[in-house]
Amino acid sequence: MKNQKRNTILFTYLVLGLLFLFLTNISLGSITIPFKEVYHSLSGGHASKSTWEYIIMNYRLPKSITVILVGIGLSISGLLMQTLFRNPLAGPYVLGLSSGASLGVAFTILGAGLLPPFLQEIVLSPYGIVLASTIGSSLVLLAVLLVSIRLRDTMTILIVGLMFGSLSSAIVGTLSFFSTAEQLQKFTFWSLGNLGNLSWSSIVILLVCVSIGLLLSLWSIKPLNALLLGENYARSLGLNYNKARLIIILATSILAGSITAFAGPIAFIGLAVPHIAKLVFHTSNHTVLFWSTLLFGAIIMLICDTISQVPGGEITLPINAVTSIFGAPIVIWLLLRKQKMIG
Repeated sequence: MKNQKRNTILFTYLVLGLLFLFLTNISLGSITIPFKEVYHSLSGGHASKSTWEYIIMNYRLPKSITVILVGIGLSISGLLMQTLFRNPLAGPYVLGLSSGASLGVAFTILGAGLLPPFLQEIVLSPYGIVLASTIGSSLVLLAVLLVSIRLRDTMTILIVGLMFGSLSSAIVGTLSFFSTAEQLQKFTFWSLGNLGNLSWSSIVILLVCVSIGLLLSLWSIKPLNALLLGENYARSLGLNYNKARLIIILATSILAGSITAFAGPIAFIGLAVPHIAKLVFHTSNHTVLFWSTLLFGAIIMLICDTISQVPGGEITLPINAVTSIFGAPIVIWLLLRKQKMIG
């Protein structure tokens, strides 16, 4: 009962913190919009200035929703991978999905010069980049799923995923060597992640993909709890291990693949947030970890995006750089505190 009461209080704080940071993220930027105006605009009213209303509804609100979806999806997929492989260093991209997406985008951006001018405009459009990323990650997903059906050893699947990643990175490196400076710059910008260029139609597609991934993840909570003590223990409880493993891999692939397609590869979040949730809630129960990881993912992603906007400034920092710079010290501090080395 004591733990349940503590968890209820923590979840209440997390939900309130999420709402506060959501409004803060919309409020701050190159132009600061008062909280009161943001609230009026989002609650069905109108901001006192038409420019504020336009900025909120057409730029900041879509971006904030994207940030939350990215934080949730990557964090949950990281939790799934860490439990499935029983490896604290496993993340959402451990199956090679990010490298596959990078390969698809690299072929599109770095190889577009070989196409006629009218085709270049099509393939280099935002939707062309998204399609290329989706195809790349989907091909890797298909390969990993085929391997997972044929192989019984889960660690072998991990190694196969890493090999797919290495192969994709090698091909991307070769393409980069023969590319122009302009092509390399565009590919580099994509690889740094971008959360602010999605249209409402793109957000709807991303929302559907993340929702499907989360539903599959919810189904996987009991199998994940059974897997905590190993594959043999899970089988002894009557778990259909191969089916559970396939669904967990599919859920991760949908979450990480769709997010990478629309926002680029985002570092740190999927690897670190599950550890933060475990350290704060002191549990390995995935019923608690699922919701705590989901909330922490959204909160930390909102904080990182708010920092990347440099409130009051004209520049926007790469989101990948901010997630790593901001997040890594927090995880180190939490781990040290857990070991009673500080605090």
